[in-house]
Amino acid sequence: MKATDLYGRLKENSYPGRGIVIGKTEDGEHAAIAYFIMGRSVNSRNRVFEVSSAESLRTKAFDPALLSDPSLVIYFPVRVLKKDTVDVIVTNGDQTDTIYEFLSAGKTFEEALRTRTFEPDPPLFTPRISGLASLREGDFSYKLSILKSTDGDEDYAQRQFFEYDAKPGLGHLIHTYRCNGDPVPSFEGEPVPVTISGGIDEFTSRLWESLNEDNKVSLFVRYIDLKTGKADTRIVNKNQ
Repeated sequence: MKATDLYGRLKENSYPGRGIVIGKTEDGEHAAIAYFIMGRSVNSRNRVFEVSSAESLRTKAFDPALLSDPSLVIYFPVRVLKKDTVDVIVTNGDQTDTIYEFLSAGKTFEEALRTRTFEPDPPLFTPRISGLASLREGDFSYKLSILKSTDGDEDYAQRQFFEYDAKPGLGHLIHTYRCNGDPVPSFEGEPVPVTISGGIDEFTSRLWESLNEDNKVSLFVRYIDLKTGKADTRIVNKNQ
């Protein structure tokens, strides 16, 4: 597939759900990582992103009084593991912790996700999407995964994995839902190749503006300098 315009792709979709973008900036100098959440229910919209310790990110309730069920909305979307490489884990659920634990034990991204399945939220059975950016020696590669039900059947799971060498100006987008609907249909096909352009502030601003105004909730963006390892982070929360 030819790379498509990231912002145009998102503008055309009123409800992609939660999404991950990983790629390399067009100058080849930075790894770009983004994670956004959207919501239609009060519980889903009642969230903000907050940077936690050790470069990790967590979700929390904006108004604790409105939090009806924390199980699928409160989690760590981003955790960083520094060993021989710097591994940045980004996911849409508590599988972040599963991946972190497996990598810490010398196991793999794939092994971790083979122990997990889609979310227990019938009739949606929302897919679990996950990404891993592994930085080493001035460059990086990345993986994406989706765990989804087979034809909406709660007894059968599909576990799909994709791996990429980072190319300047190119990234890949994966999100939980194909589009809006009742119920919303799960994402289908491979992660979408998209263009990555601009500095972190331009990228963050344009990405936020591309998300549907009614449904967008929060956005996280991190640029990592591939020479120095320095990370810059931006967070945008609709609930301020």
